[in-house]
Amino acid sequence: MKLLDEYRASLKMREVEEFFDLYFYRPLAFAFVKGIYRTNITPNQITVISMMLGVVAGVLFGLGSTTTVFAAGIFLILYDVLDCSDGQLARLKKNGTRTGRILDGAADYIVNTIVYLGIGIGFAAQMDNPVLWWLLLAFAGASNTAQAILVDYYRNRFLDIVLQRVSTFEEDLQSFDEERREMKRQGGHYFDRLIIDVYLRYSRVQRRLTSGQKEHSALVDTNPDLYYSRNRLIMQLWLLVGPTTQITFLVVCAFLNRLDIYIIGIATVWNLWAGTLYFLQNRINLQLASAEAS
Repeated sequence: MKLLDEYRASLKMREVEEFFDLYFYRPLAFAFVKGIYRTNITPNQITVISMMLGVVAGVLFGLGSTTTVFAAGIFLILYDVLDCSDGQLARLKKNGTRTGRILDGAADYIVNTIVYLGIGIGFAAQMDNPVLWWLLLAFAGASNTAQAILVDYYRNRFLDIVLQRVSTFEEDLQSFDEERREMKRQGGHYFDRLIIDVYLRYSRVQRRLTSGQKEHSALVDTNPDLYYSRNRLIMQLWLLVGPTTQITFLVVCAFLNRLDIYIIGIATVWNLWAGTLYFLQNRINLQLASAEAS
């Protein structure tokens, strides 16, 4: 029972965990974390190792053979397991840092970029019409990024309001900005300043894509129970376009050596799903804002 309690403590919140994370990647990650718990390995070190595994996956995609594409799928699984492990270790040891959280997100985008470049070199460039496939791949990559930004935003907003924690979109961002200014005044801290600067730029893009601060401010004082009841289902639906679900889809397509299915699926089905949810989410937001105003 104690082990199960520890596993639950390593999760964010069940309602914001993707299906494949909850039942595949995170259990494996938890076993890994338990194995290294008493060592001096830090969450940031795990983040770097996971990023290296993801980069290897991208290189293997670039080689383009059936064998290397299959191997890329295996490395993506290992990458995702370790990508879950850093946060779990930080939550269990209570030694996570805000910069570490940003580093984790930056590593994901680096891996995604290299994986997409690898797919382009190893798959799109070898097709009869490479220009068409490169364009489709670029569109799929942009779609992947936009979908990840949306899921990240709505997941964090759900946690902020339901758990009544420090707002990721207001106080937390202000703290990061003040921290960056203090580092600049002191001099040095170049890596930390770069990481924070990237995060603040990402947050600005995220706000523009999701209506941003105005939308969040209108909902931040919503009754947590009301917000939870109205958003629990759509939060689960958002997770179907989450990064782990997309990686798992890519892994399956890599094992089948059908990267064309992955590219077309992300560019069409996933976009239609995300667009529909965006419309429904806005309706829920308006209803909650009206209820709060009245």
